[in-house]
Amino acid sequence: MSVGAVSQQIRKAEEALQARLLERRGRSVALTALGRVYYEAVSIAFKQLRDAENVVARARSAATLTISCLPSLASKWIAPQLMDWQTGHAGATVRLVGAEQEPNLGPDQVDFRISYGSKIHDFDNYTELFTDCVVPACAPALLADHPVGVPSDILDFPLLGIEWARDHQSPPSWAEWAKSIGASYRRTSGEVAFSLSSAAIDAAINGKGFVLAQLSMAADDIASGRLVVPFDQRVKLPDAYFLAWDRGALEKPFGPDLRAWIISISKRLGSVSVGSGTPPRQHS
Repeated sequence: MSVGAVSQQIRKAEEALQARLLERRGRSVALTALGRVYYEAVSIAFKQLRDAENVVARARSAATLTISCLPSLASKWIAPQLMDWQTGHAGATVRLVGAEQEPNLGPDQVDFRISYGSKIHDFDNYTELFTDCVVPACAPALLADHPVGVPSDILDFPLLGIEWARDHQSPPSWAEWAKSIGASYRRTSGEVAFSLSSAAIDAAINGKGFVLAQLSMAADDIASGRLVVPFDQRVKLPDAYFLAWDRGALEKPFGPDLRAWIISISKRLGSVSVGSGTPPRQHS
């Protein structure tokens, strides 16, 4: 709109309200006291209009479901299995978004969120999935020239650490793992820390050192032999992963099925983490 058109609309609003909304201050224009009160009230209505537009946009794409999850979960857990679900649900379209920040379900056009820890209380509809465990893992070649006899020998190798953002309590450290096996932690070879679990696991696959790999993310790499676990000494994470959803997602054609599938594969991972499922492949 032109400046003149905006001025005309403001004059009409002031006439209808019988109050001045704007005042000139030198070359600038500012809201009056009544103008600020009016703005705060009408801005709520404009937000409702934007939300209504999002509702219509989501209704147009009723067969599209959007999953937001932590980046490492997206690449190491959900993505490898999602194609299997997609194959069995012809006509469904799924968007997978890796994001650290918690979305505003619904208005952000996100149907499901998979995240970790205390963030669960930021959502209205949610369920806990499982509490993961970490195990020491490395590439087979790393042990070829330097075999390990006891678990504490692992601490003499280059160690890959994981330090998450402040919003989430980090997974068990090497110091905590050493304590769990009754060993003293010593940095004889130093330690490199990664902010993404997936990056630390990939570094271990490339022979850079040992990583305390989360079973939910490293299961395929262990099963295929890209990673080996010389000693199945597990430590649980301090918090659980969770699934949250927008209530409107369950009104979409494939929404309930996708939620049930995520919960189902999580239960399998949970059983593996606590040791009642298939144990990790060990190096011989």
